[in-house]
Amino acid sequence: MKKIFALILGLGFGVVTMAQDAPAEETKTAAKPKYARATFNSTRIINMHSVEIIAPGSMQFMISHHFSPLWPEGGSNQDNLAGLLGLNSGLAYTYLSFDYSPKAWMNLGLAAAGRNRYEGWARFRLLRQQTGPKNIPVTVGWVSLFNANAASDKSVSLTWNKYSFMHQLQIARKFSDKLSLQLMPTMIYFNEIPYGINNTNSVWSLGLGGKYKIHANKNITFEYARQFNMYENLIDKNGNIVNYKPDLLSLGMEFNTGGHLFQFYVGNTTNSSNIDQLARNNTNLKFRNWSFGFTINRSLNLKK
Repeated sequence: MKKIFALILGLGFGVVTMAQDAPAEETKTAAKPKYARATFNSTRIINMHSVEIIAPGSMQFMISHHFSPLWPEGGSNQDNLAGLLGLNSGLAYTYLSFDYSPKAWMNLGLAAAGRNRYEGWARFRLLRQQTGPKNIPVTVGWVSLFNANAASDKSVSLTWNKYSFMHQLQIARKFSDKLSLQLMPTMIYFNEIPYGINNTNSVWSLGLGGKYKIHANKNITFEYARQFNMYENLIDKNGNIVNYKPDLLSLGMEFNTGGHLFQFYVGNTTNSSNIDQLARNNTNLKFRNWSFGFTINRSLNLKK
C-alpha cells in the first residue's frame, strides 16, 4: 500500500512539474518578429518622403533650402561668379515643416512650402519588413498630401482651383546593413489645369530612391523620378506654350550627429514642394543647371 501511495504521489508531482515547466519552455521557443530598423535615417530620402516615421509622441522640425542653379545658362560669367554657384544669387526656396506621430504607424504634418504655398500630409505605414513568425520582405507606406496656393491671382475664379494633391505608394526594402531602396509610384491631381492638348488633371510618375551607408553616421542618398504625362506643349491662360522637364534627379550626403540630421545635396530642381518637383520641374539634367540644397531635421519627444 505504501508503494502504491508513493507511486501515485510521484506521478502527481511529475505532472505538476511538467505543467509548470511547459509555459516556460513554450516562452523560450516562441519566435519573436525581427523588424528591419533604419531602412532610411530620415523621414525624407532627399526631397521625397521615405517609409520612416518618427517615434510615437515625437514632433519633428525640418528646414530645407533649394538654391539657384550652379551656373545658369544665358547668364554672364561675372554674374555667375558673383552668384557663388547659386548660393549667393538671391534665390532660395525655403521649406519649413512640423510633423507629429500620434501612433507608431501614422504621421501628420504641416509645412510652409515657399512661394506663398502651404502643405499638409498624412503618412501611414501599412506593412513593415520583418522576419520571424511572419516573413515580410518589404516595408509599405502611403502618403497623401495637399498643397494650397495662397498667393493672390485674379485669373483664378474659384478658390478650390488653387488646391492640388499628391498620393504616393512607397515600397522599400533594406537589403543589408548598408543598402536600402524605395520605389515610389505617384499620382498628382490638379484642380485647375492648363489649356494644352496634352493636359489632364492627373499627373503620373514613378520614382526610385536609395541610401548607401558608408560610415556609422554617414550615408550617400539618391533619388530619380520620371514624369509620364502633362509636360509637353501645354498652353497657359495667356496663350504661352509651356514645357516641363520630366526627369528629376538628386544626389546627397547625409550626416547624423545624434541630435540633428543634416543632408547636403545637388539636383536638377529649385522647387521645394513635391508637387512642383514631380509635375512642374523646369530644369533639365545638364549639370550646370543643377542646384545645391540642404536639409536639417530635429526631433523632440513630447511624452513624459
